[in-house]
Amino acid sequence: MLATLEHQLERLAQAGHGALLTRTRQGIEKEGLRVTPDARIAQTPHPAGLGSTLTHDFITTDYSEALLEFITPVHDTPAQALDFLTQLHAFTYSQLGDEELWCASMPCEIEGEDAIPIAEYGRSNVGQLKHVYRQGLKYRYGKMMQTIAGIHYNFSLPEAFWPAWQQLEGNTESLQAFRSAGYFRLIRNFRRYGWLLLYLFGASPALSASFMAGRPHSLEQLDADTLYLPYATSLRMSDLGYSNKAQADLQICFNHLDSYADSLHKAIHTSHPAYERIGVQVDGQYRQLNTHVLQIENEYYSDVRPKRVTESGEKPVHALMQRGVEYVEVRNTDINPLLPLGIDLEQSHFLNAFLISCLLGQADDLDEQECARVADNHTRVVNRGREPGLMLHGPEGEQPREQLAHRILDKVTRTARMLDDIEGGQCYSQAVEAQRAKVDQPDLTPSAQVLAALRDSGQSHSQWVLAMSRRHRARTAPLLQEEYARQLQQAARTSLAAQAALEAEPTVPFTDFLAEYIAS
Repeated sequence: MLATLEHQLERLAQAGHGALLTRTRQGIEKEGLRVTPDARIAQTPHPAGLGSTLTHDFITTDYSEALLEFITPVHDTPAQALDFLTQLHAFTYSQLGDEELWCASMPCEIEGEDAIPIAEYGRSNVGQLKHVYRQGLKYRYGKMMQTIAGIHYNFSLPEAFWPAWQQLEGNTESLQAFRSAGYFRLIRNFRRYGWLLLYLFGASPALSASFMAGRPHSLEQLDADTLYLPYATSLRMSDLGYSNKAQADLQICFNHLDSYADSLHKAIHTSHPAYERIGVQVDGQYRQLNTHVLQIENEYYSDVRPKRVTESGEKPVHALMQRGVEYVEVRNTDINPLLPLGIDLEQSHFLNAFLISCLLGQADDLDEQECARVADNHTRVVNRGREPGLMLHGPEGEQPREQLAHRILDKVTRTARMLDDIEGGQCYSQAVEAQRAKVDQPDLTPSAQVLAALRDSGQSHSQWVLAMSRRHRARTAPLLQEEYARQLQQAARTSLAAQAALEAEPTVPFTDFLAEYIAS
């Protein structure tokens, strides 16, 4: 990858296109549970002051009525995206009353699945579709897994980059096809090297014991109410969380758009015996949208996805096939409970340099053997990533974690230096060096710091996260600016009116609507 990356960076610089790499486009999606003052999952409806979860552009819910999701617009700089995310937090705090916004990926103490309210989206057919989809997740995987929260980092290069790079490559296919192939090249390399992000930014080494109540596990007891693994980085991304065994046999191919779309299309059109036994409509109540391996594309829990903004009523896979890949969504980012937003500017700068390095790196496809090695590296790092002497799969066989990590960081350093040279600063190089320090000193990683803080506090996981959540609120709530307050108040009113108008329109019965949706 290094020779390829250096060659690409040098060519782009010599052709005068290097500056295009600094014009990244990024947006952030961040989830967070609403919890009661005693750290229980909230049972209240979505706050009316936050608008409609169905039609609001920036504030919605994910699986649970209590699981908020913030969505920033796409911004020209990481700082702008984080500023908007700050305002979403600050505004939301003003609407929460005595509830708190949980600042960790793993949930608060939950007494059982009955305590987890499924998100409601109103009476429209689209709203019912979203609710029934979540019912399906309950029957397929259980509710508890759906309370886990994370950060999705959306990344793209400016449109002007693609024809410039295509010309340098001497590529003669359509620009749309070239751009899609470029993003899939990024995705392949992300899968090769994404274990490093789990090591550097994983922040979920412990969880509330209630999360595993009644289920077998191999976690250790930190205290009466807290489970952990001593060298874990991201239990959220382990088999306990969104790397779910139920989807292990899907074998979605990430090499090219056509194969990716074909494998996804097959999964959403192939019935699965276990889901047939659940049933679709039982005693007049919908249990799931269908009995297919995936109800919809979003059910596939991957750590990175090719994405395109969809039009009204359009399925994501159809949008990709019609208009190509528009951006990539990085999904393996934990919420860091030590940070007010769960992510900061240094991490964002590193992610951009890392993703550009993946884009310009090796172009080889992933074969089955390499996919197996990638999956094994993932498992080792999420469960014991800081373990002394940990070995991981590399190009020359198994090698020490530190050796492989530094090799990847050497590549990202080349990209960071070029970005800094163009912008006239040091933020990218400094971000890489901060990660290099974590490789040499595992105690600097967020996962190690979270465990240390838990031990020092003498509190359970839920008690400590609640205290951190309150601290972040006290710091962030006063940052709400009048301009944003007015904008978000108006967005809430507009969204409520939009939902009401949608529900007032004449419509077909939901059964017919669902049949047409699935047939499309």
